[in-house]
Amino acid sequence: MAAVSGTVAGALSELTVLDLSHHVAGAYTGKLLASFGADVIKVEAPGVGDGARKVGPFPDDIHNPETSALYLYLNTGKKGLTLDLASDEGAAVLKELAAQADVLIENFQPGVMESVGLDYATLSAINPRLVMASISNFGQDGPYRDYRADTMVAMALSGQMYVNGHPDREPLSSSGYQPSYQAALYTYSGIMAALLARDRDGTGQYIDISIQEAMASEHQFTLNGFTASGKIRMRAGNRYGSVHPTTILPCKANDGKPGLVALGISDPTQYVLLLQLLDMPELLDDPRFANPTLCANHHEEFNALVRPWFMEHTADEIVHALQDNRIPAAFVNEVDDVLEDPQYEYRGFWKKIDHPIAGTYRYAGLPYHMAEAPPVFGRANLLGEHTDEVLAGKLGYGPDRLEKLREGDVI
Repeated sequence: MAAVSGTVAGALSELTVLDLSHHVAGAYTGKLLASFGADVIKVEAPGVGDGARKVGPFPDDIHNPETSALYLYLNTGKKGLTLDLASDEGAAVLKELAAQADVLIENFQPGVMESVGLDYATLSAINPRLVMASISNFGQDGPYRDYRADTMVAMALSGQMYVNGHPDREPLSSSGYQPSYQAALYTYSGIMAALLARDRDGTGQYIDISIQEAMASEHQFTLNGFTASGKIRMRAGNRYGSVHPTTILPCKANDGKPGLVALGISDPTQYVLLLQLLDMPELLDDPRFANPTLCANHHEEFNALVRPWFMEHTADEIVHALQDNRIPAAFVNEVDDVLEDPQYEYRGFWKKIDHPIAGTYRYAGLPYHMAEAPPVFGRANLLGEHTDEVLAGKLGYGPDRLEKLREGDVI
């Protein structure tokens, strides 16, 4: 059963986090911390905001910085503060906030924080307990430090791209922001480790996260396999490993959608069960298909033999029949299928969140179910929504001080 949210304080409710990040990696890190109850303050440039606010899609295709689907997802549960970090007065305000904070997240290019006097050496002198995490494409040093990058570059340099795609074609990249999300997960775990160390030692520390290294860490099996054997794992299309059938096969269309089924059969027992279910046990007597390893060497012939059976059945029929016999199989879900998948529904994974401008939408929850301190799901902040609240509540600024900062475009 899905965990039910209650009034219990979040697991990280005693933490104050300054999120200076933009776009994906840092913002997703802050989102995770906010989901566990941390007081995450999103710091954005006055009048401009996070660049993610310019990225769609937008409802009804009307561009509005408050309704960017990317921004709304990445910044759930945060408070919004506008502050010009490039100004001396803005930097001074940030230092006051950092003096009370537990964590600071930033993903500017290396050297930017130092150029505005907000580097870790400066901030840790003000608050020795501060944990600061800097996310960048290649880390804070090294020959690539100042190179520009995106998903394509990260996939290419990490080696991930080389092992993806069809063997007779060029390497294939993933889409979206996978490298940034992966780096965010490492950042989150690094922050939690640093906080535990702070409880032990009494001092915070600096965390330097490289998106390139995060992606290389993700496919250690391929790299370790090469160092052990000297052999490079080649691209295999929808297949993986040295066994078969581990692939995607077409099946009978249903409800206007083309049928596809994913198979992940590597165990000899599962392989035998599959052939029995297909009423093709005689293939076990064929030396080409006697076991999953031999089958991998003749996968095209195998696929041609079993394809007629698959084309006679829908994905629903096939997946349930195989799973009932403990054979790994799955639907190749389209996006709308994912949203209606009964497993997600049963566990309460999708969360409906209201936003005063964007409206009500479903958002992905978290893969953690913590009964005693369940995750907290709140909406994304409006640009500068909590500026007065944060500066008055945390720093004691009065109306006159706030008005002066606003007149100077500091907030």
